[in-house]
Amino acid sequence: MSDKPVEAKKNPLREITQPFVDLVHAPRALMGVNVSYFLEGFCYFGILGYLAMFFNRHVGLSDVQAGPMVGALTWGITLSMFFFGGLADRWGVRIALIAALALMLAGRVCLAGGPSLGLPPAGMWSTVHLTTMLGILFVVLGYGMYQPAAYAAVRQFTTPSTAGMGYAMLYALMNLGGWLPSFFSPIRNAVGIPGAFWVYVGFTILGLGLTYLLLGRRIVDERIAWARAERRREEGREPEAATPQAPAAPKPPFSLLRWLRQHPLADAKFAFFIFCLIPVQTLFAHNWLTLPMYVERAYRGSWPWISHNFEPAVNFNPLLVFILVPIVTALTQKAPVYRMMILGTLVMAAPSFLLALGPTPVTLVAYLVIMTVGEAMWQPRFLQYAAEIAPEGRTGAYMGVAQFPWFLTKMITSLYSGWFLQRYCPESGPTNTQFMWLVYGLIAISSPIMLLLARNWVGKDFKTKAA
Repeated sequence: MSDKPVEAKKNPLREITQPFVDLVHAPRALMGVNVSYFLEGFCYFGILGYLAMFFNRHVGLSDVQAGPMVGALTWGITLSMFFFGGLADRWGVRIALIAALALMLAGRVCLAGGPSLGLPPAGMWSTVHLTTMLGILFVVLGYGMYQPAAYAAVRQFTTPSTAGMGYAMLYALMNLGGWLPSFFSPIRNAVGIPGAFWVYVGFTILGLGLTYLLLGRRIVDERIAWARAERRREEGREPEAATPQAPAAPKPPFSLLRWLRQHPLADAKFAFFIFCLIPVQTLFAHNWLTLPMYVERAYRGSWPWISHNFEPAVNFNPLLVFILVPIVTALTQKAPVYRMMILGTLVMAAPSFLLALGPTPVTLVAYLVIMTVGEAMWQPRFLQYAAEIAPEGRTGAYMGVAQFPWFLTKMITSLYSGWFLQRYCPESGPTNTQFMWLVYGLIAISSPIMLLLARNWVGKDFKTKAA
């Protein structure tokens, strides 16, 4: 009889519904984090979907100018987490979450307030532009604290046996919140984008108030103390008495050459792997940089209802991710990771060529569904691969560096997306969206091609490690 443990087969339906079952039974401290994260996903993705259009119509920026402004929010958040993510450890998760939400509230008031004060859309460096960028700065600073603090809170409020449930809830609620802006078309059509921003300001106030009430100081302290006691009980040991230990060996002096030699990017295979994913990851950035204006403009003449109500198309991806990731993961859990990376990135990139056939409802729906299936195939495996390929004891360093190309993706894509919109999908005049998506498809499909060509170099080493 084999000594190999039998792996439990995942139930896709349970993977989807379990976070909500757990949510109902969650203690008050976890409930505070979950409700806040759900509302924040709703507000963040809702505003992001309108932001480029807002810069066009209410700030007076061209498509070329608007792209980097939206990019300043998305890549700025990634950079902000690098510098301010550790504040939750210093201040405590309660103070960090409340301070982060207060900063994001101030930022969203600035975003909505410029046009509401009657400031004219006078273009770059006008008063309304500077007010808007001040708002983005506040949101960037707040979000740099918020997401790390939310994950730190889950870690502090749970035990090793319940942590997976806690993180699954955050993932599920963020995606569900990101889907809810699909129903915002009537509000945006009634009060305009600045009015919609004010509605999101109201939901930010609600999230801040609920976080303050549900995460009282006494509740947080009691939950952390309980979780610590449970961890000791699950580990089956009491704190050991201190025993004399030999003094630690002195650390060698810092050496820049040694640091560069040991850096994860000095591993050529690892560096190639994470950077060759940048082309296909541009499709993620196009979800907010290109898709809202593309649907609103390209479908205006032939499919006016879709153009007038573009929110369901723009916000369809989070719902599909929420549904498809556990299903696809359960169906492909025994497939080799590197093969899933190749197939997943190929499936994700391929539907871009459907949009190159022209703007029709069929091609749009097919693009959204097939792209998300591809995302569900490879995205969960990405960090798994980064963890598996890391040398013993250096998993954390590799996992951190693996996020760096995502920062570059958001920055690079924002620099050219506006130029393509202005040239091939302008606000008025003839369009040629077929060529725009052909170019985007060629960019994206270079990722699976590079992975395929490198399978005997990068993939071979991983097979050895994964075995």
